[in-house]
Amino acid sequence: MKEALIKKINDKTAKIAVIGLGYVGLPLAVEKAKTGYTVTGFDVNAEKVDMVNKGINYIGDVVDSDLKEIVEKGLLSATEDFDVVKQMDCVAICVPTPLDKYRQPDISYVESSAKEIAKRMHKGMLIVLESTTYPGTTEEVMKPILESTGFKCGEDFFLAFSPERIDPGNATFNTKNTPKVVGGITPACTEVAAKLYGNVLECEIFKASSPAIAEMEKILENTYRNINIALINEMAILCDKMDIDIWEVVDAASTKPYGFQAFYPGPGLGGHCIPIDPYYLSWKAREYDYSIRLIETSGEINESMPLFVVEKSSRILNTFKKSVNGSKVLILGVAYKSDIDDYRESPSLKIIQLLEEQGATVSVYDPFISEFKLDGKMRSGMDSLSEKDVKEADLVLLLTNHTTYDYEMIYKNAKVIFDTKNGFKALSEKDKIWLL
Repeated sequence: MKEALIKKINDKTAKIAVIGLGYVGLPLAVEKAKTGYTVTGFDVNAEKVDMVNKGINYIGDVVDSDLKEIVEKGLLSATEDFDVVKQMDCVAICVPTPLDKYRQPDISYVESSAKEIAKRMHKGMLIVLESTTYPGTTEEVMKPILESTGFKCGEDFFLAFSPERIDPGNATFNTKNTPKVVGGITPACTEVAAKLYGNVLECEIFKASSPAIAEMEKILENTYRNINIALINEMAILCDKMDIDIWEVVDAASTKPYGFQAFYPGPGLGGHCIPIDPYYLSWKAREYDYSIRLIETSGEINESMPLFVVEKSSRILNTFKKSVNGSKVLILGVAYKSDIDDYRESPSLKIIQLLEEQGATVSVYDPFISEFKLDGKMRSGMDSLSEKDVKEADLVLLLTNHTTYDYEMIYKNAKVIFDTKNGFKALSEKDKIWLL
């Protein structure tokens, strides 16, 4: 089984399915198709399926021309019909793994995908889970479902975990060149999965000794960032109380050539990974009667930042004898990081909500996002930003430092600016600017 599948992978006759065509799945499907594999993407969203089949891109990290070319060549297609799995040799699962209202992992999408695959799987298949999840998911959840067919893992089929490492908007590292970690249930599973990724990507393939190692390393990556961001956010709050510029503090510390990595404060954490992944670990740790206090505290600090931003906004307005109630606040940025159109878990949403609850009139401009969902309802942002828009605001609140903003125009026309991302740092004049 193994050698036959490896042969198909090497000569690129292996047919590949990617389950889930979102921020992880579509870039992965595109890279596999670009190397000559025939790839079928599956998604329950009919609009995404239709767009892929028309060669229309909707993910920022995918090059429009790449998608159009591979679709026209017949190397990539999309479907809502799960029966395509019957003809596949390799399946990658890239479905959401959100938290429920109790901040516990919701792996229902992973489970349902595994069950649908099990109904249609055949001998000699490779199945790889890419969705970020808690350690043990591949072996404790995926494997039993797939083995319920009577097939034996490592002999009749091959199962591995390989975490996605996509950093939206990163101009240097992408799906193609970011080192890949692969951990299979058995050495044969690891070997087959590593062979596939080695044929697709231009990067190091790290072979972990088990899926749990690969699952845990992904959690570690994002928890490391979560904790360090929490540290610098807490330092920012203390520096605010002490009237010390945290940004200059970080610049000074960054001159040390060893033992220090610069992290920067902000209005909170966004995206699907860093604010969420530590809670997978916190939930799993309770199974072992252990409390990961440092990690849980870092989450609390980062979650408190939107409230700190609103409280400081109130202080700034008070210096002009204004209250939040009745003030016009212009928010710059809904996306959770610069130069992308992704606002999942963005702290901007919480800040908008808090300001409006306190009676502010909030207008929003993000050049990458024309509309967004808040409290279950779609909201429209401003189509453009004029001098008049800036002049009319009692407070301009920068939450996302997009490089496309006309910072000089904004500074010239604003009454006062609260810059939570140090986006105006290049300007020589800064007397209107309050920093985080």
